[in-house]
Amino acid sequence: MEDWKKAWQPMIDAIGTDFSNGEERWGADEVEKGAIRRFLEPLEFDCPLHYDKSVANEYGYPDIIAPYSSLFTWTLPPHWSPGTKTFTSAERNAQPAQNPTAAVKTDLAPETTGFFATDIEIDYVKPIVVGDRLCRVGNVLLSCVPKETQVGRGAFMVWESEVRNQNSELVAKIRIGTYNYNPHSQDEGER
Repeated sequence: MEDWKKAWQPMIDAIGTDFSNGEERWGADEVEKGAIRRFLEPLEFDCPLHYDKSVANEYGYPDIIAPYSSLFTWTLPPHWSPGTKTFTSAERNAQPAQNPTAAVKTDLAPETTGFFATDIEIDYVKPIVVGDRLCRVGNVLLSCVPKETQVGRGAFMVWESEVRNQNSELVAKIRIGTYNYNPHSQDEGER
């Protein structure tokens, strides 16, 4: 095995580990009717379950439900909060000081400078209803496969978390694939 791949062995050995330390990551806001409307408008998503409470009640829901495709709208923590620093510096391409969509941090993985999501799977278990407040629980490593690609050397990983509502009821399970890598140097790219 090449040396750079050996550096990923601690992550491979940690498959099945939950790296969240039990933290609940709450979405910025509770689910509210106006935000659902704004989500529906550009899509022209005309389903009365999402805007007519009487229709939602007729089908057994306590209030209108949010489209399943809006799940991340309700689970992402805020990118900014009053009193916090917005960016790491004043430079043109400065990164956000906090990024709720950043890669999972662990001392087991080798240092990488690049990251992107590769795929996502969601199992929807329970509808999202007006008034719900959602949180993500868990960051379980399901797989880690070191691989060199055209963009660099790194590892493809799959992470699983659960989405729960304010009553701790399971709403969804999310599996996100990522690629954490170090880009090839300029000289390597010219070969």
